[in-house]
Amino acid sequence: MEMVNRPYAAAFESYAVQHPEVLCLSADLTSSCEIDGFRDRHPGQFLSLGMAEQNMLSFAGGLGLAGFRPFLHSFGVFLYRRPYDQLMASVAYPRRRVRLMGFLPGVTTPGGMTHQAIEDISVMRTIPNMTVLETGDATEVESIVAEADTVDGPVYCRILRGSVPRLFDTPLRIGRMRVLSEGTDVLVVTAGITTEEAIRARGALDRAGVSVRHLHLNTLKPFDAAQIVDHAASVRHGVITLENHLITGGIGSMVAEALAEAGLPRRLVRLGLQDTYAHGGSRPYLMRHYGMDALSLVRAVERLTGQETGIDEAALEAVRVDAVHSLVKAEAL
Repeated sequence: MEMVNRPYAAAFESYAVQHPEVLCLSADLTSSCEIDGFRDRHPGQFLSLGMAEQNMLSFAGGLGLAGFRPFLHSFGVFLYRRPYDQLMASVAYPRRRVRLMGFLPGVTTPGGMTHQAIEDISVMRTIPNMTVLETGDATEVESIVAEADTVDGPVYCRILRGSVPRLFDTPLRIGRMRVLSEGTDVLVVTAGITTEEAIRARGALDRAGVSVRHLHLNTLKPFDAAQIVDHAASVRHGVITLENHLITGGIGSMVAEALAEAGLPRRLVRLGLQDTYAHGGSRPYLMRHYGMDALSLVRAVERLTGQETGIDEAALEAVRVDAVHSLVKAEAL
């Protein structure tokens, strides 16, 4: 598998230099969000707002009113928890074209509760006028900058950083979920880093005789409920969601809402954080500990189908060359 180093850094610089109305804003996490090179080479398009996220959101709303398109860079958790009132009043309500680039979604950081955005999808999808996107590989990271900038309103993006695997050949397109396999036994719905885990599990499940239909989501709002229902109706045993987020309010809840509103009787298993904060640790450890990895998905498929697959960790040889943190931020913050 190809691993791409710092795909966001190159993609943002390439796009921003062609669009002078795009401004790069940082909240004192410039190198951690891979925009330090852009700062050094294009200081006229860069603004450091310091460790003051409330002010940054209000300031961005003013820039949007003046005709600029600010891209805000911070860890995801600092773009909605701390400045929630400013996010609502200065950005979402007036529908400013502000792009919130949130790094370290979910358990992609060992920084513990203060740095892990584990409820951001549930929060951001309830905000009127907000679009919510999530990257699952290097290709989607490379394409999310230009795609997010097509939205006439605010956008929140869950961004992967550091060394990122390339899983897809085509760019991210808002509203277009990826159908990665068209099986008939179980529907698996994933997003972000959980898609790679599902791909690992899917190969072993296919060999064990379980036919998996696999959807990868990169657009979490607007959510294509009708397409989810169509896919769920085409499988025999039910649906499993696997997400880097709390199951409450996230993709699991979104799929449950879609099935309930359509009146489709399908069993649903939701994998992700189960009403808990995550502690510190490496990404593979946290995904295993909280039941978010390939083996956890296999066990869920077995419960749903009633079929023992005989799959163990040895059968799920990792395809990831796991670089937990950015190469330029060894402490992973």
